[in-house]
Amino acid sequence: MDFSQAPGLIYAELSLWIRNAIRFLPELAAAILVFVFFTFLSRWISRGLLNGLRRVSDNQSIVNLTGAIVRAVIVAVGLFVALGILGLDKTVTSLLAGAGVIALAVGFAFQDLTANFISGTMIALARPIQVGDTVETNGYTGKVLDIKLRSIVMDNGQGQTVEIPSKDVFQKPITNFSRIGKRRIELAAGVSYIDDLAKAQQVAIEAVAKLPFVLKGQSIELHYRNFADTNVQFILLFWINPSTTNAQAALSEAIIAVKKAFDENHILIVFAAQTFDLKQKLADKN
Repeated sequence: MDFSQAPGLIYAELSLWIRNAIRFLPELAAAILVFVFFTFLSRWISRGLLNGLRRVSDNQSIVNLTGAIVRAVIVAVGLFVALGILGLDKTVTSLLAGAGVIALAVGFAFQDLTANFISGTMIALARPIQVGDTVETNGYTGKVLDIKLRSIVMDNGQGQTVEIPSKDVFQKPITNFSRIGKRRIELAAGVSYIDDLAKAQQVAIEAVAKLPFVLKGQSIELHYRNFADTNVQFILLFWINPSTTNAQAALSEAIIAVKKAFDENHILIVFAAQTFDLKQKLADKN
């Protein structure tokens, strides 16, 4: 091999590359312009679509998901058109095949992540919960702050936020206290055997009915349910609006109101078996 000819061969090869690159510049410029055009087009169409969807739907999660999908599809179309201009049709086919293989591999490698995204999409479509709802799921109770595709963010009412994977929320039971706009509160207690049960029932119902947060037009019920060792146990049921009233605060106020009303009417509440029932002792002496 004559190494003295190497510089000439290298120069000839470089010259060929430069000439081909110069001839290729118009197609490259056109491909870049097409891709940039499709990128801006995706943003414009996505923005217009989002504005239109927000007028007809209050489901922010599905609106954002639709906008992201439309934008990605338009950008992908722009990429394939640009590659076609460059004459890389086989590359487009290879990219599509490779994308399928990569998607399959990613699906196996990140099964939980994929399941969370799919579950988040189903939650956005089915809407079992919405932002602002008070729900109970996976052992947590609180107000929904945000519905993401990967997770659900809740305020647990204790100064903390809880982020639950969408898969767990989608696959497990959800108790939604806000869906029908009212929530039933249960107050359990007991009264002395000596007291007039009908009077105790009336006094308790009237006391709770005066509370401002109790929903008007909804029945307030008191049912006796058991003869315990030292008292007759009852359960008092009333309704509140969970969007405006905290359930724990409502129960606390109801307990205070019932206790006060019972004291004013000389009705004894017996909570524990070791409570000393003075009325019972006086009755025994008489």
